[in-house]
Amino acid sequence: MRDIHQLKSGDLFALTVFLSVAAHRSFRAAAIELDVTPSAVSHSVKSLEQRLDVRLFNRTTRSVSLTDAGERLAAKLRPAVSSIAEALQVVDDFREAPSGTVRINSSEGAIRLVLLPVLARFARDYPQVHLDIVSDGRLSDVVADGFDAGIRLAEAVPQDMITVRLTETARFAAVASPGYFAAHGRPAVPQDLHRHACIRFRFDSGAIYRWEFERHGTTETINVTGPLTLTDQPLMVEAAIQGIGIAFVPDHLVVGALADGRLERILDDWCPAFPGLCLYYPGHRHVSAGLRALIAAIRAG
Repeated sequence: MRDIHQLKSGDLFALTVFLSVAAHRSFRAAAIELDVTPSAVSHSVKSLEQRLDVRLFNRTTRSVSLTDAGERLAAKLRPAVSSIAEALQVVDDFREAPSGTVRINSSEGAIRLVLLPVLARFARDYPQVHLDIVSDGRLSDVVADGFDAGIRLAEAVPQDMITVRLTETARFAAVASPGYFAAHGRPAVPQDLHRHACIRFRFDSGAIYRWEFERHGTTETINVTGPLTLTDQPLMVEAAIQGIGIAFVPDHLVVGALADGRLERILDDWCPAFPGLCLYYPGHRHVSAGLRALIAAIRAG
């Protein structure tokens, strides 16, 4: 008779696969997270079920769910596997230099603000780390899509993620060129924007951003109109500098143009603050030395 309680070669991987499928309720998502093929995940789970002589998952063509036995096994395994991952991370700290690929999903604005300034130094300091950075206007599932981490505004990060704050709270700025204001006047309140040419922003989903203002607890949402709609905020800034209209963008994008007079602010006391950027990753995933080195580099500035 087989002794199912004796740990054998490959069992730790099988248990890790089992927990990943249990967490995502998906063989495909588990395969992406673990960087293996879906068939390898299916074979591993099937072998584990045969070894334990019990069904761990209920499978249909549309869904995967844990059986009662699977629920109990997952509950007992999670703390143990987490402890093993922590032990491996301790060992990883002794490596001479981080290496391997670090995949990051981020908005284009976040890439420009927190990643671009450190890329040259990071490449010089960690030549064995390859950064694979994907600019994505949507809020992608970093686990299902195979990323090590994402970078987004804190308010957009899923609640079940571990977050690392990268920037402080920032604000939006409504800006236009001095020439535009000389020709068309300056809005005094958000509702005045209905009479002005505004440069609109389109999300990757196709939706048009409605400008949001707030003062003393009063909020105003303005569906602006104008001659130009863009999907790139730096291009919106350039268009505003050229006098095409008023842009509404994160203020870090217009620091230089405000300082040298190419742009001027309006509605400053109405422009809202928004949470800073966070790097985030799933709590059950081992954080590689490469990712930890990147986080340290961003924080160092």
